[in-house]
Amino acid sequence: MTAPLHDTSAAETAAVDVAADVPAKAIEGRSPWKIAWVRLKRDKVALAGGVVVLFLILVAVFAPLIVSALGHPPNDFHEDKIDPLFGTPIGSWGGMSSDFLLGVEPVNGRDVFSRLVYGARISLLVAFLAALFAVALGTVFGIIAGYFGGWVDAAISRVMDVLLAFPQLLFIIALVSVLPNSLWGFSGSGVRIGALIVVIGFFGWPYVGRIVRGQTLSLREREYVEAARSLGAGRAYILFKELLPNLVAPITVYTTLMIPTNVLSEAALSFLGAGVKPPTASWGQMLSKAKEYYEADPMFMIAPGVAIFITVLAFNLFGDGVRDALDPKGSR
Repeated sequence: MTAPLHDTSAAETAAVDVAADVPAKAIEGRSPWKIAWVRLKRDKVALAGGVVVLFLILVAVFAPLIVSALGHPPNDFHEDKIDPLFGTPIGSWGGMSSDFLLGVEPVNGRDVFSRLVYGARISLLVAFLAALFAVALGTVFGIIAGYFGGWVDAAISRVMDVLLAFPQLLFIIALVSVLPNSLWGFSGSGVRIGALIVVIGFFGWPYVGRIVRGQTLSLREREYVEAARSLGAGRAYILFKELLPNLVAPITVYTTLMIPTNVLSEAALSFLGAGVKPPTASWGQMLSKAKEYYEADPMFMIAPGVAIFITVLAFNLFGDGVRDALDPKGSR
């Protein structure tokens, strides 16, 4: 009796031994934030906006170094660069040269580039801190209203309705007119900056509060919340350990979209004279002065206008990309 050509049992054993020697490829789990980052990297427009935002932040942080290397002190006068007869910069394009990259201001000859760089500090400082203040208030009140419901929800919702209908611009102008020159250790423009941050943030939190409230209403009935409640978890634990982590995504998205709005608010208030006090540099203040000289020196208006446009556009593009990346139902 002849042996079979192929020993099946031996072949199977050899295959198992070979498979055991080859290490299995581990399946890597991805968190929602990692998935969002992968999706954000595919959005080139949003990444470009993020790069511009990062560049603007670096410019604001390192403004003294940039000005010392490429410009002049923002409050120094250079009257020799001004035509004594018309009060306009000598030369074309607002007096632009290798020494004054964006020209000089009419009448006093201050360096436009330096004031533009320092103006970025004011705009971004007010925008970021006002957004953080609004997000903090809106998150706390929104999550409380959505979770507790009943009369608590009704009371907080009515307060939000009143603040949304309140004339914010007129209130800030009236408030600034009665502010003292020194308050709580701050003086001059420091008082104005603090007032802008508090007022813009205070009137901005109802927008965040409405979004957080709506999300909390849908999350409070989820299984994991019911499970935590059945295990005896307290209200504070459920609010800040179970609900709040699931609200980070919408809060992040709205924060990125709120910052450019705050930039425009600060510029508008400075344009109307309710912003920082001169000689502190501000984009809105530069636009306010430029309206008197736009025919003779249009560059003085173009420079701060373009700065505001680029800043707001970059934040909006980045915010839209973050929103799409964090949307689980999105197609991108």
